[in-house]
Amino acid sequence: MDPPRPPSRQSDPAPDEPADAAWNRAVRDETETERLDRNWNDLLQELRVAQTGVQLLTGLLLTVPFQSRFPELVTQQRVVYLVAISLSIIATGLLIAPVLLHRLLFRRHARRWLVASGQRFAVVGLATLGLAVVAVVDLIFDVVLGTVAGVIAAACALAVFAALWLVFPMVVRRRAD
Repeated sequence: MDPPRPPSRQSDPAPDEPADAAWNRAVRDETETERLDRNWNDLLQELRVAQTGVQLLTGLLLTVPFQSRFPELVTQQRVVYLVAISLSIIATGLLIAPVLLHRLLFRRHARRWLVASGQRFAVVGLATLGLAVVAVVDLIFDVVLGTVAGVIAAACALAVFAALWLVFPMVVRRRAD
């Protein structure tokens, strides 16, 4: 027999909703502290995946101006490059911020605040990373095939990210509720 499903959160998506905590206690036999520790560990595992990608992207972008063809870029391509590197650096900061928060809040019994803040940083950081990748796709296709190809490729990349990172999770969430 399947365990009971957690209560619907359509009216209030807050992660610390009392009904959700009650469900965790009943089904997982988990205290509030254990739940927060599990949520924090889950978040850290997810961030490890994202941090590797964003750090590689940022490192790659930091080398671009030192390539021999960089001076050949037109103004519009340089602007796209600067947008891409800026977004990538912001995403790096956002995705690493929860680790620094943990160090600064260590032994301060602030796990609830840490998990909630880490969740926000992760979501905004991933969205920023997606936009950085879209800008990089635009730049690469623009340089290789032209402006129209860059715009089309960037639109396709944006559509893919929106479908995988927004639409699909919302559909699954709605079905789970």
